[in-house]
Amino acid sequence: MPDAIPSRRPRPLLDRAAAIALVAAIGGTLAVTLARPVEAAVPCGSGSFESWLDQFKRDAAKEGISAAAVASGLAGVTPDQAVLARDRNQRVFSQSFEEFSARMIPPRLTRGSNMMKQYGSVLARIEEKYGVPGSVLVAIWGLETDFGVNTGKFSTIRAIATLAYDCRRAEMFRGELLDALRIVERGDLSPGEMRGAWAGEIGQTQFMPSSYVKYAVDFDGNGRRDLLRSAPDVLASTANFLASSGWKRGQPWAPGSPNFAVLQQWNKSEVYARTVASFAGQLDRAP
Repeated sequence: MPDAIPSRRPRPLLDRAAAIALVAAIGGTLAVTLARPVEAAVPCGSGSFESWLDQFKRDAAKEGISAAAVASGLAGVTPDQAVLARDRNQRVFSQSFEEFSARMIPPRLTRGSNMMKQYGSVLARIEEKYGVPGSVLVAIWGLETDFGVNTGKFSTIRAIATLAYDCRRAEMFRGELLDALRIVERGDLSPGEMRGAWAGEIGQTQFMPSSYVKYAVDFDGNGRRDLLRSAPDVLASTANFLASSGWKRGQPWAPGSPNFAVLQQWNKSEVYARTVASFAGQLDRAP
């Protein structure tokens, strides 16, 4: 996604020590079972990147990912220093809603209105299935990538492997790397096609691989969940994410509403969620 948009990175999972303590507090056989040591994930930053990657390939195979997907997905992968530089130099998002929305909505309003017309029948079918209005989906689409124009140029697998090897958020990105390989394995995208933002977001509405695996749908019926090229797949997958996060069919999405809280599941920034809500409202009122 463009750097000016508030970050929508996945939150790290509860660490193992905290999880064991929680389970132990519950007591009983389940606590004993879950508290048993498990085979350690490949350690971050240990030794050379090449040795780390070799161990990760073995771990991926133990996770049930096919040898073909591992080989094709990780062939020739090297660390990307530009990704680490971006990760180390993230700026705090400080624009107000008025500043951000005034900069982001007006240049996209006419094209957004045209997209509402161009994909009107698709959006109607999506709303019928998932309950999410087309204006909300088109607003997100426009804000994330200018309706698919600016999806990013970083190699997704290389970027995520770099962040998984680095120790700052290693476990989170290790999971994303496994899911990136699952996307390859199920035939949605080839490794070479997977290019996006520096932190691993991919597609026209910028899904992390874990969200891609969980929420991407084949709405155009061609047998692939293609969030890079298929607008129907992009829009329906975004609707599936929102519906799965608790979107209330037929309800408003203004600040303070349950649906506004769902928009903050997409991006936790209140400024971003308010901008989506405002953009969608303007699209609904456009001629």
